[in-house]
Amino acid sequence: MLHQGEIVQEAIKNSGISITRIVEELGITRPTIYRKFKDDTLDAKFVRRIGEIIGHDFAQDFTMPEQSSLPFVSSVSKSYVTQSVVSPVTPRVTTSQVSDLDASHQLLALQGKYIALLEAYNELLLKVYGPK
Repeated sequence: MLHQGEIVQEAIKNSGISITRIVEELGITRPTIYRKFKDDTLDAKFVRRIGEIIGHDFAQDFTMPEQSSLPFVSSVSKSYVTQSVVSPVTPRVTTSQVSDLDASHQLLALQGKYIALLEAYNELLLKVYGPK
């Protein structure tokens, strides 16, 4: 069974919308979205936003009971699907959405740097003092 990151990746691939366009809409980098594809569980807001961009309802894709009850895609995305036929241009991300995404991505980046620093420190300790 596919985990959430893989489900989102498949949906994006099937949509035909480029990763470049999606990361621009989300205000994130390509490496960030590829890391998200490896995650077992994803933030509902992130999944909802991708669903709005590609016009996909992820609520039907996640089958675990606690996931299926989450409102991944609002009714706005359904109206978006009808609008995309008329106008292929999607609306830009609002400032509040960008700031929320930026803050969470900055926190994730900081967490990654912290973990890398701890790993480097542990390796240094092993080199200096050796295994016990």
